[in-house]
Amino acid sequence: MNELPPMARGLVDRAGHHRSDDGWLNSAWHDENSRALVVHDGRAAVIDDHLVWTTPAAAPSGERLFLGVPPGSSTAAYFAVLAEVSEEVPGAKPGSLRDVGAQLDPFEAALLAEAAALEQWHARHPYCPRCGAQTVAAMGGHLRRCVADGSEHYPRTDPAVIMLVVDDDDRALLARQPSWPEGRMSTLAGYVDAGETLEQAVAREVLEEVRVSVDGISYVASQPWPFPSSLMLAFTAHATSTSITVDGTEISEARWFTREELKTAMDDATLRLPMRASVAFYLIERWFGPNLAAAATVPRTRS
Repeated sequence: MNELPPMARGLVDRAGHHRSDDGWLNSAWHDENSRALVVHDGRAAVIDDHLVWTTPAAAPSGERLFLGVPPGSSTAAYFAVLAEVSEEVPGAKPGSLRDVGAQLDPFEAALLAEAAALEQWHARHPYCPRCGAQTVAAMGGHLRRCVADGSEHYPRTDPAVIMLVVDDDDRALLARQPSWPEGRMSTLAGYVDAGETLEQAVAREVLEEVRVSVDGISYVASQPWPFPSSLMLAFTAHATSTSITVDGTEISEARWFTREELKTAMDDATLRLPMRASVAFYLIERWFGPNLAAAATVPRTRS
């Protein structure tokens, strides 16, 4: 099994030192080796599990975002263009990270995650939170500056903890939110409160949602999740109690699974796991073993 979650495996050189150099950005935009990814509503064109890139000259009009540079290049760059409408690309279909994150090359998945997160942020921050005046993009799309008071505003990232809780019998705790379809279950998760440590957030969320106490909280990995602006911080935790009482608001169902029970539930189609691109699937797979991915993707029907 891979040591990192799917969208944490792509090592992109973001080349942040170029963001303030408008001359370099303009030159890179006109470099014949540069490539642009057209993004609309978090989706980009995909063919055969690869993003469809275009030359900057062929890209539509729209906000231009600097994503990074190709390995070994000093003049070319990767850009994203935020299109106002979705464009039809022959032979391609629009895909979001939810749709294609697990199938994309890790490098492309990382670039799409960056582009989608920035797109969401730009869409939500057209005005200055200090004075209400318009803001404009700067620093290659990684900053918005108020046209009235000059204040600078940077992309927001919301930390969220996600945790696989395991008891003394090596059973894993999975749960379902009320809005999810019947049978779909995942790990517990929640946002970090102001003034709270990550470990405190893990313990609080588990206790609030299912009334299970935990200790032995251990960090595993992180993964960007731009829906719209989260950074998922993954943990494992040991349950010191096993009686479950769901809160009825955020969680409507929760239960303990042995590996055999999990496999049986997938086999008879009574359980649907989270998407393979998610860090939740990654946590479950670390506990279950490397055969989980194959088992979870085999088409199944009820007997």
